[in-house]
Amino acid sequence: MEYRLTDFLPTTKKEMELRGWDRADIILFSADAYVDHPAFGAAVIGRTLERAGYKVAIVPQPDWHGDFRDFKKLGEPRLFFGVAPGCMDSMVNKYTANRRLRSEDAYSPDGRHDMRPEYPTIVYSQILRKLFPNVPVVLGGIEASLRRLTHYDYWQDSLRKSILCDSGADMIIYGMGEKPVAELAARLDRGEPIGALRDIPQTAVLCTEDNIPGGIGDADVMLHSHEQCLADKKAQAENFKHIEVESNMLHARRILQQVGKKWVVVNPPYPPMTTEEIDASYDLPYTRVPHPKYKGKRIPAYEMIKHSVNIHRGCFGGCAFCTISAHQGKFISSRSKKSILNEVRQILKMDDFKGYISDLGGPSANMYGMSGNDKALCAKCRRPSCIHPQICPNLNTDHSRLLDIYHAVDSLPGIKKSFIGSGVRYDLLLHKSKDENTNRAARLYTEELIRKHVSGRLKVAPEHTSDHVLRLMRKPSFGQFQEFKRIFDRVNREAGLNQQIIPYFISSHPGCHEEDMAELAVLTKRMDFHLEQVQDFTPTPMTVSTEAWYTGYHPYTLEPVYSAKTQAEKLAQRQFFFWYKPEERRNIERSLRAMGRPDLIKELCPPHNPNGRYRNRGNETMPDNTPKQTYEDNRTKHRGQKATGGGRRRYRGNR
Repeated sequence: MEYRLTDFLPTTKKEMELRGWDRADIILFSADAYVDHPAFGAAVIGRTLERAGYKVAIVPQPDWHGDFRDFKKLGEPRLFFGVAPGCMDSMVNKYTANRRLRSEDAYSPDGRHDMRPEYPTIVYSQILRKLFPNVPVVLGGIEASLRRLTHYDYWQDSLRKSILCDSGADMIIYGMGEKPVAELAARLDRGEPIGALRDIPQTAVLCTEDNIPGGIGDADVMLHSHEQCLADKKAQAENFKHIEVESNMLHARRILQQVGKKWVVVNPPYPPMTTEEIDASYDLPYTRVPHPKYKGKRIPAYEMIKHSVNIHRGCFGGCAFCTISAHQGKFISSRSKKSILNEVRQILKMDDFKGYISDLGGPSANMYGMSGNDKALCAKCRRPSCIHPQICPNLNTDHSRLLDIYHAVDSLPGIKKSFIGSGVRYDLLLHKSKDENTNRAARLYTEELIRKHVSGRLKVAPEHTSDHVLRLMRKPSFGQFQEFKRIFDRVNREAGLNQQIIPYFISSHPGCHEEDMAELAVLTKRMDFHLEQVQDFTPTPMTVSTEAWYTGYHPYTLEPVYSAKTQAEKLAQRQFFFWYKPEERRNIERSLRAMGRPDLIKELCPPHNPNGRYRNRGNETMPDNTPKQTYEDNRTKHRGQKATGGGRRRYRGNR
């Protein structure tokens, strides 16, 4: 399908003139390529403001070098500049966990990695402030959202104050921004000065103490000051507990933090979007394609999602290393079946669509339509997760509505198959509810998922095998993954399918020791996995795991937590993912001897057989045929050494 330039938000003066504009009301600056699709934040905000009647232009990936002509080319907006630095944190986008430059930027044309600066939120804002000192600058997107208060920055290895301070911007809109940005635009349009807008929900602003709306009240959450956090890591850990709790409450309180002589004021968020509100956002007139300026160029992130449909927002998993709930909240906002089907019909019209929906999912694949049975209990709840350490008895885990969506999509003419590419929460599928209809729906969903919606490989995320690491991650026991895999294998056998289950794992997570990784290797080897989807833990702002990694304390208990921090420590853990590689064998054997676990050597480093494959002892025996009790005694003994610091330093630098 061919689109005209006027079908997109204008990106140049010429495109503004085609619409008859001499000036825009709002100009958005994005560090991503401009893809007019509901999975790209700048497009969502631009279309939301357009629907409200404003003239909105967008400048994607401006050149921040030289004379700043990209920042000046559209002139001065009537209301404000919006800085939306991208769908990913810029530093995660640019660098690996080992701080190495990534070879590809998925949100840039042809994957170019030189199209965005580090910290574009700060860079763009400072340039705009210099060129247009009297125009409000408003920050949005995940980079600013997760840096709204004092935060640890892994790439600079330092504790940084609110990004409002470094950027010089007037306001942060955090989380999913449709409602606060519409309110902001309306009030600026009525003539209210930006400095007076300190009470808009889901925003953060800098104030002097005498300008805090209503003053400091008893209901406010008072954090330790930035300076206290610099002086005491435990103060930073304590702060985070309050930040996370308030971020996941239905009725949150205002958060205040002193920074020098000013205060960061974080107003409580809007309530979760209703089905009607989220439908309205997804039903905006997106073209669903990149701007014509990218013709002939590949935008990797778009190629991944162009035939997919996001059916809900929010995640109640509360995983300790994940930022989804910090940005979207834990309460699920689900689209209507009508809205979802309308989007699928749009995909059916795409020239390159071959009949296969690549993903019908969301932040998690199977949370659609789920919420608390008693909303009054949800309104009081302070838990960051609805499913950890156990599934809340008030949570309705019925998969019936989700199955209805799958059936409706698959019945559309032109749809050959809909796949589920989002991560599946198998703990929800295995949960035994008191309601037998709910249990029946979970069993039916599991069967249909495996038989009809797997594109050869099903992604799941056990993340680790060690119970004590999984508790810190807020993930279920590895035994649940093993149970789910047995079901997966059985259904494949019965259906005559040859599909794979692809587990995701993390090394070097807080609380994880080298011995935990060795045991992970043993357990996954017995299950005949050659691990592929693995990563080192990367500290990112505003997660429990990051605060534990940086401070050395768990934010909720303030108990000390060990973390592998040096490159040598990280590599020593990561090597166990790749026990099947001959080049890792010597280092693994040396590490096992150093940690006092020679009982694992024969299992992880067995003799090569004549066929060139490692021998696998199967699922029922313990390493090296060690009796189970002896094996558990060894684990306990060496965990005791780790708790006191003994037995850890002997093998430093073995790689």
